[in-house]
Amino acid sequence: MPTYAELGKEELTTLKTALTEEYETYKAQGLSLNMARGKPGSDQLDLSMPMLDILPSSNDCKAENGTDIRNYGVVDGLPEAKKLMASMLDDEAENTIVFGNSSLNIMYDTIMRCWVFGTLGATPWSQLDKVKFVCPVPGYDRHFGVTEAFGIEMVTVPMTNEGPDMDAVEKLVANDSAFKGIWCVPKYSNPGGVTYSDEVVRRLASMKCAAEDFRIFWDNAYTVHHLYDDAAQQDQLLDIAKACTEAGNPNRYFKFASTSKVTFPGAGVAAMAASPENVAEIKKRMGVQTIGHDKLNQMRHVRFLKDADGIAAHMAKHASIIRPKFELVLKMLEEGLAGTGCGSWSNPRGGYFVSFDAPEGTAKHIVAMAKEAGVTMTGAGATYPYKNDPKDSNIRIAPTLPPLEELESALKVFVCCVKLASVEKLLEA
Repeated sequence: MPTYAELGKEELTTLKTALTEEYETYKAQGLSLNMARGKPGSDQLDLSMPMLDILPSSNDCKAENGTDIRNYGVVDGLPEAKKLMASMLDDEAENTIVFGNSSLNIMYDTIMRCWVFGTLGATPWSQLDKVKFVCPVPGYDRHFGVTEAFGIEMVTVPMTNEGPDMDAVEKLVANDSAFKGIWCVPKYSNPGGVTYSDEVVRRLASMKCAAEDFRIFWDNAYTVHHLYDDAAQQDQLLDIAKACTEAGNPNRYFKFASTSKVTFPGAGVAAMAASPENVAEIKKRMGVQTIGHDKLNQMRHVRFLKDADGIAAHMAKHASIIRPKFELVLKMLEEGLAGTGCGSWSNPRGGYFVSFDAPEGTAKHIVAMAKEAGVTMTGAGATYPYKNDPKDSNIRIAPTLPPLEELESALKVFVCCVKLASVEKLLEA
């Protein structure tokens, strides 16, 4: 079968007519479907409902160290909560701080501390003429929103199948002290599902940085979000803390994780891990900001999830729900688009997204057409800083929220829109 680009004008015109008719039938159905944000489906949320009953009024409200969890105190988190979250962060409890419900909130506050106070004696970023961040693309839109809010200049580097293009990263940070950090979603990345290779992790840890206070923002949001139970089908990630320590840069990283998609989004527990020096400084700043976060919620999570094995068992239940959805996405993209030359897509083993690259100059049109036909998707350009995808190509597919039957309907519309936009682009040439 020839690709669409190999077809003649007459063949393309005939194809456009047929695709337009198909598209109009979808529009006439009055659909209201959503493949936009990476939200758990209701059946995933149901998995954690027993957690709401785990701390009744008759229950013991004492932590393992005797702390009354109903009262003020414990700025860095309950000891058992630190152990639980340390298992997600691949770190030690003493290097872990437990916060509130959102790792995004922690990352914002971490930027704010660097901005106002600096870090470990370095000049506060707000006092510098220019601050820059390395942004692997496509990437997480909310990361870009944080740095944009501070007026930090975002410089992109392409993602590869092993992580950020390290030649590009190293070139940027080696000679320009304005570069202060890099955004990383290192395991099952948003949106491409890439897990950083050992080489990439070691190069990030050991690379020459003109700025002594350069920091790796290691947002390991999907660390436990495997699609498959078999360990051979699960990605493994080298620990950035170990790599930085071995490279002689023990303070270079900040690690983040949360239970946002493990239990309840908006009602989970978030934490960060860092070097002892960074942790001491962060706790000092936090002591002015808060007397302690929600210890009742920390305890609910500890008693429900228990430990790393408990988290793994719980996440296996999540996987059984979302795996068929990812398999459906890949099946329908393959059946509908393979051989057409109308796009390429990722095949992740975990996380929450499939990254789709449409023909250059068509992504915004595809998303707009899908919207008009009743299918809401993440805005084209969202996976790039300033919402500017220079190729207008990348589209993030989020399959977890809709039930399977709705997802199938949404994908039919999406495939049709991709084909139609591709044909229109070729006819314009």
